[in-house]
Amino acid sequence: MTTPHFLKHIYTAAVGSLALFMLAAPPASAQSQTATVDKSAIVARGEYLAQAGDCVACHTAPGGKLFAGGRAMPTPFGTLYTSNVTPDPDTGIGKWTADQFYSMMHTGRSPDGGLLYPAMPFGSYTKITRADSDAIFAFMQSVPPVKLPNKPHELKFPYNNRSLIIGWRTLFFTEGEYRPDSTRSDEWNRGAYLVQGLGHCAMCHSAINALGGSSESAAFEGGLIPMQNWYAPSLTSSKEGGLGDWSIDDISNLLRTGISNRGAVYGPMADVTYNSLQYMTEADTRAMAVYLKSLAEHSVPDAPRATTSAEESSLLLRLGQTVYADKCASCHGEKGFGKLPHYPPLAGNQSIQMSSAVNPVRMVLNGGYPPGTAGNPMPHGMPPFAQSLSDDEVAAVVTYIRVSWGNHGAAVSAREANALRSAPLQ
Repeated sequence: MTTPHFLKHIYTAAVGSLALFMLAAPPASAQSQTATVDKSAIVARGEYLAQAGDCVACHTAPGGKLFAGGRAMPTPFGTLYTSNVTPDPDTGIGKWTADQFYSMMHTGRSPDGGLLYPAMPFGSYTKITRADSDAIFAFMQSVPPVKLPNKPHELKFPYNNRSLIIGWRTLFFTEGEYRPDSTRSDEWNRGAYLVQGLGHCAMCHSAINALGGSSESAAFEGGLIPMQNWYAPSLTSSKEGGLGDWSIDDISNLLRTGISNRGAVYGPMADVTYNSLQYMTEADTRAMAVYLKSLAEHSVPDAPRATTSAEESSLLLRLGQTVYADKCASCHGEKGFGKLPHYPPLAGNQSIQMSSAVNPVRMVLNGGYPPGTAGNPMPHGMPPFAQSLSDDEVAAVVTYIRVSWGNHGAAVSAREANALRSAPLQ
């Protein structure tokens, strides 16, 4: 039987293509090597993304094995314990698939359909792309497995009933990947993706209500961090100074190194910089800076409200000037100009003038260091004064720096200082 003419052409073309493929195809060993290189690149990318998401901060207990969980997370509703996310098949996520991991990140549900408590920032992680989720999963599968059973949560009634999370999700959770804003630059969108998604910055920088949630309309407007007694300042400037008049370089430097010409990070934010932001590329922290600065454009800070009488404020101011000259001026300067970059300026410092005085009071009481980073390997710190200053003196010196040199903060009472003496150090 003869082959039809048109089939001859198809057969000849197929054989020719096969011959070319056989000539062009690399040997099996080279293919295997390429696959190994590709997998290594994905794992390395996943490690970078996991650092951007600060996964280690929650999933590694103090003194514990990497990503083995067990870290206690105090909340107003009881104590949560973070889960083991190492690839151990029995106590970790060794039996999970990439699909199940993405579903958990995207929907806030475990592979068996169980609802995750919102201490896991799935409200932010839902914005992560599938490709980034797969890379993070590949990295998590590459870390040493640790056989450590997850510790049961210790929540008060009725919060130990997971079905209540359905109501919380209805009020506060919107599922969906990040969608770029076509009216903005690629750099702005990259920053928005990192800040809104992996960075989950809104979890701290938004006020938390009695139900443990925050509304999208109040995102990034600042709020007290529950159980830690630190104040995460507004990034929109609708309540405080914000970042509207900061330069992109100053914001980016603060994120990546912990210090800049406008100030330094302390408290919980120092941990974020140490565990996460210092490992990010300059391009990514700059993109975040571009986005964050846009949140604060064209806004006016609210005036802080006084918590003391005019007479008490006057007495505090006089005492505060004396305390400042004795304890503070040698580093921060007689006029509050500081000594950049290690001793932040107090004059014109927005974090000093916020409506909440929690952070400056805590710094006077407890002192602290910015994080040690590649960009700031030997940070200069501030000593604690809790043992040497009375409540009146703490209130006085904080009042003095909040209202001097053109600052527009409000006075602080001794009662406020006393309330923070027993606050956890972190």
